[in-house]
Amino acid sequence: MSEIINVKNVTYTYDDEDQRPALKGVSFSINKGEWVAIIGPNGSGKSTLAKTVNGLIEPDSGEVAVGGLELNEKNVWSIREMVGMVFQNPDNQFVGSTVQDDVAFGLENLGIPREEMLERVRTALEKVNMLEFAEREPARLSGGQKQRVAIAGIVALRPDIMILDEATSMLDPQGREEVLRTVKEVKEQENLSVLSITHDIDEAAAANRVLVMRDGQLIQEGTPETIFSYGEKLVEMGLDLPFPERLKASLKKEGIDVPKDYLTEEGMVDWLWTYVSKK
Repeated sequence: MSEIINVKNVTYTYDDEDQRPALKGVSFSINKGEWVAIIGPNGSGKSTLAKTVNGLIEPDSGEVAVGGLELNEKNVWSIREMVGMVFQNPDNQFVGSTVQDDVAFGLENLGIPREEMLERVRTALEKVNMLEFAEREPARLSGGQKQRVAIAGIVALRPDIMILDEATSMLDPQGREEVLRTVKEVKEQENLSVLSITHDIDEAAAANRVLVMRDGQLIQEGTPETIFSYGEKLVEMGLDLPFPERLKASLKKEGIDVPKDYLTEEGMVDWLWTYVSKK
């Protein structure tokens, strides 16, 4: 697979009283079509790192390249066209009086011809299963529906990369599941690369790869299975444990011999069923 994001030895310090570096020599790369989740406690540098990728901030040192273009003053607008961001609070993203108006907003700013714009809006809403809500006021939607509309607005612009910046943190479990399913479907349909900034372990589990941040540094990297198999070490990093790992820890305290490898919820159910059947 071809590389679409490359971050090399990036450092950044906000201009405030603290003067504590938000990023300290961070390096990683993402391949085209890959979903990478960045997890870590508050203040670990996750969102700052996302802002360097789409050129919202310029690193103090180090290099950032997106789609083969080096992040600099000359290329920043070309890079931003390649990157779409879905933020934490969907209400802060809406500018149109209807769902279709909102999805069309970015296209209007780009001067897309009307016929093409209408087709892109329709196609994007179809992809996130929101076409029937095209005439609805965004304020009357559920949290999960609002985020799906926000994703449609990104899809209509046809970027190469989608960044989710805590995009599911304000949603209930059903809304979170809706959005993650939508992201997965759109990613496969459009061959998007996804960078997910999250506290949600379940969201990170949907990724191909997980990066763990702490105090502005990248401290671990691996598949979800590898990262979540660290168990209690994740807690020491200031992170939560996935539900199957918490359940395994509780069962272990009861003297039950549990699998050492990481299991998804489905895998845990299968193991429990087999365990109970043998009793």
